[in-house]
Amino acid sequence: MPVAQFTFAEWLALLQHELLLLAAVFFAIGLLDELAVDASYAWLRITGRAETPRIQDDGRADQLMSGMAAVFIPAWEEDAVIGPTLAHALRSWVLDELRIYVGCYRNDAPTIASVAAIARDDDRVRIVIVGEDGPTSKAHCLNRLYRALREDEDRSQTKAHMVVLHDAEDMVDPAALALLDREIWEKDFVQLPVMALPPSHSNWIAGHYSDEFAESHAKSMVVRDALGCSVPGAGVGSAIARPMLSRLAAAHGGEPFARHSLTEDYELGQRIGALGGRGCFLRVRTAEGRLVATRSYFPSDIRSAVRQKTRWTHGIALQGWDRLGWHGKFADRWMTLRDRRGPLAAILLAVAYALVLSAVFSHILVEFGAIAPLKPSPLLQYLLVFTFAGLVWRCLMRAAFTAREYGFFQGVIAIPRILVSNIIAIMSGRRAIAAYWRTLRGAPVVWDKTDHRDHPALALEPQVAG
Repeated sequence: MPVAQFTFAEWLALLQHELLLLAAVFFAIGLLDELAVDASYAWLRITGRAETPRIQDDGRADQLMSGMAAVFIPAWEEDAVIGPTLAHALRSWVLDELRIYVGCYRNDAPTIASVAAIARDDDRVRIVIVGEDGPTSKAHCLNRLYRALREDEDRSQTKAHMVVLHDAEDMVDPAALALLDREIWEKDFVQLPVMALPPSHSNWIAGHYSDEFAESHAKSMVVRDALGCSVPGAGVGSAIARPMLSRLAAAHGGEPFARHSLTEDYELGQRIGALGGRGCFLRVRTAEGRLVATRSYFPSDIRSAVRQKTRWTHGIALQGWDRLGWHGKFADRWMTLRDRRGPLAAILLAVAYALVLSAVFSHILVEFGAIAPLKPSPLLQYLLVFTFAGLVWRCLMRAAFTAREYGFFQGVIAIPRILVSNIIAIMSGRRAIAAYWRTLRGAPVVWDKTDHRDHPALALEPQVAG
């Protein structure tokens, strides 16, 4: 048929076919990437290298430490959660060698008051006031805590053995500090898993974080560590050897944390790897089966979830390309590519959902005889079968990893929660690209932090079953 004789409906059907072919090709590539990770993980399981070891003691850090452990907690408008965080940490880690440095801003009196109420009863907590109005950036606050630590070390003539990073809303594990203390002798950076606790009132929005962390921190990070790649920091449950922190500061003008990065925690692991430091992802269970991990609530409304994931996508995928480039061996570049695929994945997901709506519209047109059915090409048919089978496999994998940590019910609803995850990814990807464009035009990088109004320590026992 000559091109001029195509009707609008026929043009729509043709466009739909070509976009479907394009999306199917990219989804097939992404599926091959995921299958490569799955195959690597399966091999690690078969060879016993992915087995999660168990500690035989009760997991409490009430024994002597190798040296002083400094915990950094940056806080801006965290008066609702910082008290429970500190109280739980001090109760879980009964150690004289512990020092918790909490960075508060001079214009945040409620948070200062909440920290002061804890510090009055326990001298292991130190309030550090940032001498600028907040918020600046999380890394800027962390750098102020680093200077405070150095001042204390100079006065006491005693250096910390390690620095552990946590957020103001974290619920630490009783076994974490002792494990980190033992492991940091052999490594420069150690990352513990994160468990996103699904609150009962937000099984869908907050719950999708549970699915993502359950799979990522039980499979992807295990593979990454086994391949010898740089371990990205999560910003919580992250331990840095004190000498490495000094090396980072010396290499970056006295500031070990990347002040102008939205994801300074992720960049920290990459910077340590660039200096030749050795990192590891430490996944351990207690004798009774509890995963030693940092537990916390994540955003329970879509607006906050999109804001948070916008920051992650902007910082890791877009800023990371500019700030970190592409370095290392093949495995490092492969993992870096996986980290930075967020914006492209958002675009492809948006196209895929638009194609679903278009297919419904085209089916209606076919039913009314407006257009003839457009038969997909053999290549497209093969790709659709392959990607559909891959989707089923991905759903089963997601459900299995979620069920292992959170129970059968959460594993079942992890499958429909993939839709929630995809919608949030599309929205945050669009906002991240727009935010990145603004920074290219000179907009400042600010701490677009998540608001926290609830804390798991208020609802759960200190010993949380994994």
